[in-house]
Amino acid sequence: MCKLRAIGMASVLLLVAACSSPAAQSLQTGAGVLFGVGRGDGQARPDCTVGAVTLENFEVKENQRCILRGTRVEGNLFVRRNATLQAENIWVQGNIQAENAQEVQVRNAAVGGSIQIKQGGRALVSGTRITGDLQYDQMRGLLVASSNTVNGNIQIVKNLGGVEVSNNRVNGNLQCKENYPAPTGGGNIVQGSKEDQCARL
Repeated sequence: MCKLRAIGMASVLLLVAACSSPAAQSLQTGAGVLFGVGRGDGQARPDCTVGAVTLENFEVKENQRCILRGTRVEGNLFVRRNATLQAENIWVQGNIQAENAQEVQVRNAAVGGSIQIKQGGRALVSGTRITGDLQYDQMRGLLVASSNTVNGNIQIVKNLGGVEVSNNRVNGNLQCKENYPAPTGGGNIVQGSKEDQCARL
């Protein structure tokens, strides 16, 4: 079981999670792709679960698995090496940054900066409003970008696990290059240009 304690410190909440060993969880994405979170006894046991609270910044630490639902982050959200984030209906004033993460899922969120996910495993960003850019860079696993509104660019570069890019609205450019296999999808409305591997999407 995961025990979460909230300690008030002025206007900032400090969250401390004390949890048991990892277990399995799997989620069905809107794209019909099964995303898993670890493998174990079939029960969901995240290392931390955060609900509708306001935080200054938030970090999913190395090897941690965290679920955020309805959370407000007034700074940045970081996902560290081999960590997993499942976020739904969250608001982040700054950026979401993940490097070497195992898995990142962001659904129905609002992000005042950019979402930058690189050199990790799998990722899904869906139904999210992004003021800056959405970036997938040098990822190994399956990637999904669907039904997002992006004020900047979508940039998908040097990924190896397959990418689905569908039904996004992009005020900047849709830029895809050096991905293997090439991205699939369609229905993207782009005010700038659709480039390279995403020219027909």
